[in-house]
Amino acid sequence: MSEEYRKLSREEVRKQLKDLVSWKMTSGKLHREISFKSFEDAVAFLMRASLEISKLDHHPEWFNVYNKIKIDLVTHDVDGISQYDFILANKLDEIARTMKAK
Repeated sequence: MSEEYRKLSREEVRKQLKDLVSWKMTSGKLHREISFKSFEDAVAFLMRASLEISKLDHHPEWFNVYNKIKIDLVTHDVDGISQYDFILANKLDEIARTMKAK
């Protein structure tokens, strides 16, 4: 098992969350909510994000209503949060920044 694919301890998660200002831990998952100007912008984010998600082969739980997206990240195979969740969270943050998310 690679280092990225092991379950992180609560302390490891807390330390890394300090660098992800928009994310928090909720119900054992990394959680973020993002708003955009419009439904079209939200869908464009989902499409751009899906390309990065496919490269990592690490799929989020996400929910979209109009211009809002709720994202939960967890590594089901390790029954918790792994480094893959932080890698994906950083990529999603980068995409959200370039798309001027609220």
